[in-house]
Amino acid sequence: MIRSCVENAAGHQRAGHRPKVGPEAWSVGPVDFDLHGIVGIRLVGASSADVSAVTRQLGPIRRPLDRRPDIVIRFVPRLEVGSSLRLLGVDEAGYSDDAFLVMRSKYKTRARVQIPFERIGEGGEVVCEQGVPAVPLLTAMVNLAALSRGVVALHASAFTYRGTGVLVTGWAKGGKTETLLGFMARGAEYVGDEWIYLAEDGRRMYGIPEPIRLWDRQLDELPQYRRRLARKQAARLRMLKLATKTLDRAATSRWTRRLLPLDVMSRLVPLLERQRYVQVAPHEFFHGATGSLQARPDKLVLVLSHDSPRMTVERIGAQEIVERIVFSLQEERKELVSKYRMFRFAFPERSNGLIERAAELERERLGRFWAGRGAYLVKHPYPPSPVDLFETMEPLFQQGGR
Repeated sequence: MIRSCVENAAGHQRAGHRPKVGPEAWSVGPVDFDLHGIVGIRLVGASSADVSAVTRQLGPIRRPLDRRPDIVIRFVPRLEVGSSLRLLGVDEAGYSDDAFLVMRSKYKTRARVQIPFERIGEGGEVVCEQGVPAVPLLTAMVNLAALSRGVVALHASAFTYRGTGVLVTGWAKGGKTETLLGFMARGAEYVGDEWIYLAEDGRRMYGIPEPIRLWDRQLDELPQYRRRLARKQAARLRMLKLATKTLDRAATSRWTRRLLPLDVMSRLVPLLERQRYVQVAPHEFFHGATGSLQARPDKLVLVLSHDSPRMTVERIGAQEIVERIVFSLQEERKELVSKYRMFRFAFPERSNGLIERAAELERERLGRFWAGRGAYLVKHPYPPSPVDLFETMEPLFQQGGR
């Protein structure tokens, strides 16, 4: 049983393998995605598998564009370059006399994707070999295209509760999704999780209904959501939980240690723990509580974990949060920036001012959006509790709340 769970977990991690694509799978004509009228993406020559891969990255925002796309992604049977390819890193990237290729996709699978870094944000065309499990750097390119139009993409969650729009941000694993889940369980309306787009005038924020990752420990606190899981999802979580407990007990058994060395078990348990989640589509999972995926950003909240068992909330200046957000966004962009530096190594004469000035633009725009506004800092123990986060923050929404 343990072996089966480990193999399933490893297979789950490798789920981004390149699918086989036959001629019958090719779509007819372009396929468009529209992110609230902010960024338009067009796929050309995509198969149904390619369209599904991009949909998993962007969420179900497929609709025809009535304007020129900001990003065009062209799929070809084989990506040819005009000269020999010089490699950077261990098959990470390469370049010819006139083209730069990213050569790794999701789960580090091999890929051949030509990205014109000097034109990101200006409508450049990305060229992918057919069957790629995910378009490398797509989210980062979409966020930069939004920035070029005055819109800032925030690594955040957002919802509306009692008519108040709330934007929750922080570092990765800081409690953003847990805050969203806690309020959704008490009647909030979903706006978005992971990426929230703040309009140029700062008066509206927009989300996309991309899949949410729910961890087993979160579902322990919110049993009403566990009951909504598909049978296969629930069974998978039960199997992983049982396998983890079995390995934990086995680690104390002298007989088991003879069969399976302790260092092997110490690696298997974290592997299983990292797989104890499910992905759910918010527009289906929250039973219609997704609304229009937009709201006013009335309250700004920064969530942080700390080494105290207490959970606290305090009012702070929005500019303090802005300064922190800017560095969080740089962290989220680091993979694109790494590839951009490789691109500059390959073509020192080519550059992209938007990439180089992104942090400066974000700081200026966010500072202007939230100038003079109040904001809140919530500190909590790790792992964050959706129920406790709601109970701590809910007074902010009561009449006369701080």
